Amino acid sequence: MKDKFKGALIAVGVIAVLATGGAAIAGATGGGDGGDKGEKETPITGAALERASQAALKETGGGKVTETEQGDEESYYEVEVTKADGSQVDVQLDKAFNVVGSKVDHEDGD
Repeated sequence: MKDKFKGALIAVGVIAVLATGGAAIAGATGGGDGGDKGEKETPITGAALERASQAALKETGGGKVTETEQGDEESYYEVEVTKADGSQVDVQLDKAFNVVGSKVDHEDGD
């Protein structure tokens, strides 16, 4: 009986070590980087980045694209634009690069 208990205790310890190691590896490789939901943020790339940037800059009347995300929780694409006054606007785009919404993220540029 003592040997079975000892074996079960060792098995539980091994499982705990493996689970902890897996979480550490996921954190080191960027897993879980994505805000409140723990999802990984995927930047827009290639030709889609160019089209999304153009649409967002047209919506905001200019500025500089400072961050992008594909598969945002609010839309297919999200483009963050920093305007000359330091304010930031998040522009939401659908899959065809049509603006579906926008909001000022930081009015005072902080």
